[in-house]
Amino acid sequence: MNTKQENIIRTDYAEVMQKSYIDYAMSVIIARALPDVRDGLKPVQRRTLYDMYELGIRYDRPYRKCARIVGDTMGKYHPHGDSSIYDALVVMAQDFKKGKNLVDGHGNFGSIEGDGAAAMRYTEARLEKLSQEVFLGDLDKDVVDFMPNFDETEKEPVVLPVRIPNLLVNGADGIAVGMATSIPPHNLVEVVDAVKAYMKNNDISVKGLMRYLKGPDFPTGGIVVNKDDLLKIYETGTGKIRIRGKVEVEKLKGGRLQLVITEIPYTMLGANIGKFLNDVATLVETKKATDIVDISNQSSKEGIRIVLELKRDTDVENLTNMLYKKTRLEDTFGVNMLAVADSRPETLSLKQIIEHHVDFVFEVTTRKYNTLLSKEMEKKEIQEGLIKACDVIDLIIEILRGSKSREQVKKCLVEGVTQGITFKSKVSEKAAKTLRFTEKQATAILEMRLYKLIGLEIQALQAEYDETMKNIALYQDILNNYDSMANVIMKDLDAIKKEYGSKRRTAIENAEEIVYEEKKMEEMEVCFLMDRFGYMKLIDKNAYERNKEAAHAENKYIFTCMNTDKICIFTHNGKMHTIKVADIPLVRFRDKGTPADNLSNYNSSQEQMLYVAPMTQVINSSLMFVTATSMCKLVEGAEFDVAKRTIAATKLSEEDTLIFVGAADEMEQVVLQSTGGCFLRFLKQEVPTKKKTAVGVRGMKLPPEDTLEAAYLLEPRQEYTITHHEKPYSLNKVKLAKRDTKGTKPRL
Repeated sequence: MNTKQENIIRTDYAEVMQKSYIDYAMSVIIARALPDVRDGLKPVQRRTLYDMYELGIRYDRPYRKCARIVGDTMGKYHPHGDSSIYDALVVMAQDFKKGKNLVDGHGNFGSIEGDGAAAMRYTEARLEKLSQEVFLGDLDKDVVDFMPNFDETEKEPVVLPVRIPNLLVNGADGIAVGMATSIPPHNLVEVVDAVKAYMKNNDISVKGLMRYLKGPDFPTGGIVVNKDDLLKIYETGTGKIRIRGKVEVEKLKGGRLQLVITEIPYTMLGANIGKFLNDVATLVETKKATDIVDISNQSSKEGIRIVLELKRDTDVENLTNMLYKKTRLEDTFGVNMLAVADSRPETLSLKQIIEHHVDFVFEVTTRKYNTLLSKEMEKKEIQEGLIKACDVIDLIIEILRGSKSREQVKKCLVEGVTQGITFKSKVSEKAAKTLRFTEKQATAILEMRLYKLIGLEIQALQAEYDETMKNIALYQDILNNYDSMANVIMKDLDAIKKEYGSKRRTAIENAEEIVYEEKKMEEMEVCFLMDRFGYMKLIDKNAYERNKEAAHAENKYIFTCMNTDKICIFTHNGKMHTIKVADIPLVRFRDKGTPADNLSNYNSSQEQMLYVAPMTQVINSSLMFVTATSMCKLVEGAEFDVAKRTIAATKLSEEDTLIFVGAADEMEQVVLQSTGGCFLRFLKQEVPTKKKTAVGVRGMKLPPEDTLEAAYLLEPRQEYTITHHEKPYSLNKVKLAKRDTKGTKPRL
């Protein structure tokens, strides 16, 4: 009887998880998220461009459907889903995302304002001339290694033979596991000049390189305002670049002005343009930018144009500074020049990126000219054979006529074997025995056409041979002489610069820190109203006096406060949210208010308001806190005088909630009511004053499963009546007892 042996490997679970996660992380880092320093491309970009090249979708041929490109790329090279491939294709076609487009898109490829591209079945694409000639041009010359694809049915290039530092020209961004890359785009002309400077002097410093490469050149333009920080950023590969949008002032009829934003920070791309417009609208609504009359986005295919119409005597400089300070019109671009170098992720300086690229270009150029040289050597061999054959053509014709097979002729031409061949004379046979053509030469002679024997054709053959010898000498010089190869590379770079170069779009300067003097708010007393749905508004005191009855009928919280104050909202989960009164809109009495959710961190779907009061009132009094488990305490209001928008107003035990918060200074007694219908009345002085971080003391002894339902603070000598079991009940009738005793049920 055969028994199957089990091979059980015992190992530590933590070790297996650690090894598996590291393998996964490295796979994401190397094979998906980070670009290669040599061609500046992520695998998905490289595979998409190579697939378009293989499909013949060239810049001078018709566009093809993106769905075809995506499907072919996914089926052959990139089995990670169609959305990642199409997203990469779209970005390579958007002129506002990259320094140089690599794909020529036809159709809706999205907009600078964040509109998405149309579905891949509607859009079409083809290679740009730059990517076809500079990125893929020499693939047929064995310049890079090829590797099997995921199912080993196709071959794909390990790296593309890109002849410019694409990592700098187009930049890169990507999030891997535990690391991310963010490289800004640069100007092609400046990058080429920096590469040439490095090739002429390998010891050049980053500062020396920056004489040629001034800094980033974003496709959206803008102004880099921290020029002095760039040297450190390019030396270390990390740092922050500050960018501002470009603002122009235009004069209108009647002496009015308008601010026109013609260039935006690169970080404002997409949905952030809409956010900027909302931020400006908010500044207007909150009376911080009272000089802005109208906002309009007049951007089009011609470029960005955001217009802010202003009042007549506007302080334009101060308003512009406010926009830089309060919105994303000035923003930071975080630089982290991380790329895959020598098969491992590495943060690189500017010089290291150029160094890696130049080494790669020399390697590609060496392989290219080795391939060209071997082809010229083959041509030389054949041309020498044909020239030699022309000199003895009569003998060769005699061999052909006297032979019985092609193999017999070839053997005679290569080895001089004349056996079985009929010659006209012994002299011819003797001459035939001396023939020593190579295999390739013999094949070329046998395939030669008779018209090649015309005198002019023989001269042309000799001219071709002379040209071949010149090429061989040239290629050998390039391969054997560093300066010769460097000159070839630099000439190629100059040609690329001439054809594809463009003017710098981003200005680089040292700008002074923005100084914005916020106008002091004119202090005034206003009336705060909040209805039971949490909608709040401010109205003028006179408007309140005129509509006093309606105001009290429609609103839950009503009080007067200064417009420089804050509103405090205490909630059942022990939090206190604050809202600046200045942020609440001042409206007419009948206008609808703004939800508290929109002006603070308060969430009406998850929190319940217990107490709303102005900050000045809160900090000048003591507050009583009571929880569902009957914990109570007094807290000095000064503890709530904080700058944060949300704080923990009290400490709660697990699964406990607040049921009451209220000002206690003018109060004398506390009444607690349980869900079981018990009441307990005791003096306020029995409740200790504690810190807001304390839990408090027990107010009423509750039977099991019972909780507090409500708490009341009673003023001295005042009748306080509630509805209990649908009947009026005076809390003053509750027997005065001690704190931490059992409550009593009233007789109704």
